[in-house]
Amino acid sequence: MVKNAVKYRHEYKYVIDMMQKELLQIYTAGILQTDEHVEANGEYLIRSLYFDSLDDNCYYENENGDDPREKYRIRFYNCDSSRISLECKAKTRTMTRKTSCLITRGQCECFMDGMIPEPEREVASNQVAMFEQMRLKNLRPVVIVQYTRAPYINPAGNVRVTYDDNIASSNDIAGFLNRDIPLRSVLSTGHSILEVKWDEFLPSYIKEQLNLDSLQWTSFSKYYLCRKYNCYGGVRV
Repeated sequence: MVKNAVKYRHEYKYVIDMMQKELLQIYTAGILQTDEHVEANGEYLIRSLYFDSLDDNCYYENENGDDPREKYRIRFYNCDSSRISLECKAKTRTMTRKTSCLITRGQCECFMDGMIPEPEREVASNQVAMFEQMRLKNLRPVVIVQYTRAPYINPAGNVRVTYDDNIASSNDIAGFLNRDIPLRSVLSTGHSILEVKWDEFLPSYIKEQLNLDSLQWTSFSKYYLCRKYNCYGGVRV
């Protein structure tokens, strides 16, 4: 596992319908700040390329609910490939920790081809460690996950509340960096994913305003769902 000083954070996920989303998003906008990185519509587009081992260890860890577990992905935003990051997301119970480093387009293309590139000179030590872990685990790209996100933040407790929609998958690994790729929707129409993340504490007024106790918590994994339903003739690919 990649070592990093970053602390684990609380992370709760809920599947909500459109009526719930509209109401909760109004409440959220009234008590939290909009993330400064959003587009004019209040959202940004996230596209990630996920990796797994030859024996699909990450997939089955998700399916079995293994704890702890981690997965690797490459991510960029709003189809802007000028800034690409490699991330390792570790999870234990409801706590998560993300380690990340920037990579070049050339390194990304190497990953897309199923190879682990050499670290760039004078890079952060975590890039070296992450590359090495991916090589040891024999990871290769398996699926693209894309969705839109409306994010809200609160400095107190480092709280982050997000609404994710249009969750879709693609097998077009070679086209990962292209603006347009074929996509397959994986979340039933009329539903969104609400995520609430925080560090040491979640301010009570946020929990009460969003009425979180009335919502059904889920261990929803976009990666797992995209791989489970990204198939042909019922065979996972």
